[in-house]
This record gives sequence, structure tokens and C-alpha cells, in this order.
Amino acid sequence: MKYRLVELLKTRIIKMKFYHHLYTILIFVFQVTCVFSQQPDNTRNLSKYATNQIVDDAVYQNLHPHQTVQVIQSQNKKVKNVILIIGDGMGLSHISSAWVANKGKLNLDNFQVVGLSRTYSHNRLITDSGAAGTAIATGQKTNNYVVGVDTLGNPLTTIMDYAAKAGKKTGISVVCRLNDATPAAFIAHQTDRDLAEEIVSQYPASKIDFIAGGGMKYWKNRSDKKDMVEVMKQKGYDFAANESELFSIDKLPALAILADLELPVASIRGNLFRNMNQKAIELLNAENKNGFFLMIEGSCIDDWSHANKIDKVVEEILDLDRTIGDVLQWAEKDGETLVIVTADHETGGLTLLDGDIKTGTVKVNFANQSHSNVLVPVFAFGPGAENFAGIYENAELGQKIRNFITDKHQ
Repeated sequence: MKYRLVELLKTRIIKMKFYHHLYTILIFVFQVTCVFSQQPDNTRNLSKYATNQIVDDAVYQNLHPHQTVQVIQSQNKKVKNVILIIGDGMGLSHISSAWVANKGKLNLDNFQVVGLSRTYSHNRLITDSGAAGTAIATGQKTNNYVVGVDTLGNPLTTIMDYAAKAGKKTGISVVCRLNDATPAAFIAHQTDRDLAEEIVSQYPASKIDFIAGGGMKYWKNRSDKKDMVEVMKQKGYDFAANESELFSIDKLPALAILADLELPVASIRGNLFRNMNQKAIELLNAENKNGFFLMIEGSCIDDWSHANKIDKVVEEILDLDRTIGDVLQWAEKDGETLVIVTADHETGGLTLLDGDIKTGTVKVNFANQSHSNVLVPVFAFGPGAENFAGIYENAELGQKIRNFITDKHQ
């Protein structure tokens, strides 16, 4: 009897050890699953261009390098105008790749003041464009997937609002749809960045003076049967549906929606984006008693980084760099314009592996098809540029810009 009890106890102990090990394994599997499930861009909002497959090293050669400009920064003047240029998803490796592809020169080389921005959001180490855009636009970090609201969903005051209150003209010029996360962060207040029609519905109340980009799909033929273009016209906006109509506009306010979704890719659209931005500056400056604030976004750098297409990535960056050259030349002549170039985050975990400056060839590798947490650059030119050196939060970048809009820095 005693022997049988001992054997029974041994059997139960063995079973207990087995279940203990099984429990430990299950807990480990659960933890690993949780870790991977918290990668935001693998579970939601993956770019429409992404293939969900990590590609091998990619090689690209730029056969049409563009000429760059040389400018001199003005000294000891007050800031009247602020032009913020955002390269969506544009990290330092992106810029380095474009520099090599353009045979060792970029208009970005003119910037003598460079800082670094931390991009994490309030609730995620890896931000999305909604949270990052909101941090820059409002000076306050918030949660992923929202635009223009705080962590509780309350509307935030944007740089556009402060500029209008200061009597400045305001403008947005983007490659993407006007309802996309970055432009939306400057004009809308939504707890879900994907509410395209609702975001567009907030443009009339924003009272922005110059608006240009894509996304006609969400302005006409909407589910609510509203024609938001007609609503804007009734509020006094001159409207353009193509490039020639845009160039014929000679006063503000102006609305140009030049594509059903995004604008054509850089290799197809030619000088369209440059011309949009030049028109924006022309109109905003023509009524420039108190100055203006203009946000320009090279939006599709991010899209093509998600897709790991280095040729399209470089072409989008080089197109943005042409606009940067135009803006710098204008700012040098004006003397009272602060120019900021930055990114909302880095996309793709891009690494420049090799290349040839003489031939404009780059060899790169993308680590993933999502965003990363690496620091992104902040370039500053013009009066007040020295305030943008150093390492700081993306929300602090928004605060610095806001202070120049409201004259608190001067």
C-alpha cells in the first residue's frame, strides 16, 4: 500500500511538472504574440503601396540630376513669414541616398543650422503621421491615429489658428490627398484619421487662405451627397481643378484640387508640385501686411518607403529638394522668412549600403515596411534659425514655430 502511494505521488508530481512547463510555454507564446501585435503599421494603415514582403537590397541610378542653388542667410531681421516643409517619412538615410543620387549635392546643403527631433507619440514608441503631424501642428503630443485632438479627444489649437489670429495669411500645399494625416493635423479635429469625408468637411471652418493638393474623391460624390467644392466657392474661394486654372487665380482665398487621390508620381508630374508652391508663395505674399505661414509636404516619400521602392523614394525627395531650392531663393531675397525643413518620422528603416556619387547610383536596404523611431532632422534657414539647433521633441518643434508666429521669440 505504501509503495502504491509513493508511485501515485510520483505520477502526480510528473504531471504537475508537465503542466507547469506547458503553462510556461503558453505564457511565452502569448508574450511574443503581444510584442509583435504592437507594431502599429503592421496591423493598421499600412500604405496602399506596400506588398507585405521585405525586399532584397535595391539599386537605383539617377540619370537626371538637378542643379542646386547657393544662398546666404540674412542676419538680424525679424521673422515675418514662416515656411514649414515636411518630407513625410524622410529620414537621414533617405536624404543621404538622394544626395548620392544627385551626384553629391542638394539644396538642403544650404542649411547651416540642423537639429534632431524625437518622433514617438503619446501612446506608442513608433508614431504614425496623425500623431506626428499633430505634435508639429499644435505643439502637443497625442495618440496614434488621431488628428488635431489631445489624448482625450479634445480639439487642439493649431499653428494655422495662431497665424490667423496674428493676422497672417495661411496656406497648405501637398502631394497627397488633402484629407491625409499630415495636412489634416493642421486643419481638422478628429479621433480617427481615416474619416476622410469628415476631415474634408472641416476645411470651410479652417478659413485657410491657400489650399492645394489631391483628393477630389472626398470633396465630390460623397456618401452624404454634399459638394464641398461648392461649399468653398460659396465662402469666396476661387477654385482650380487643374494646373492652368490654378495659375489663372490671382487672389485669395484659393482652393486647388488637382487629382482624384494623390498627385501623379514625381517622374510624371513634372514641375506641378514646384509650381503649386511658387503660386502659394506668390498669392500669400501679395497680401502680406502681417506675413504668412505656409506648410508644404512632400507626402509620397512615405508611401514609396512603405513599398520599399527606392527609385520612387529618391525621385520624390529630389522633387521636394527642387521646391526647397525655390523657397530658399525666395527667402534669401525676402530676408524676413524663416524656412524649416523636417520629417514627421522615418519610414522603412532605410540603410544606404553603397553607391557611386559620380554615376548617381545608390544601393540600399529597407529593414521593414513600417515607420521607425529614429531621430529625424530639422533644417532651419533665415532669421531665428539658431533656435532650431539641438535635440528635442517633435512637440517642441511645433512650440518653437508657434512662438515665431506669435512673436514670443522676438
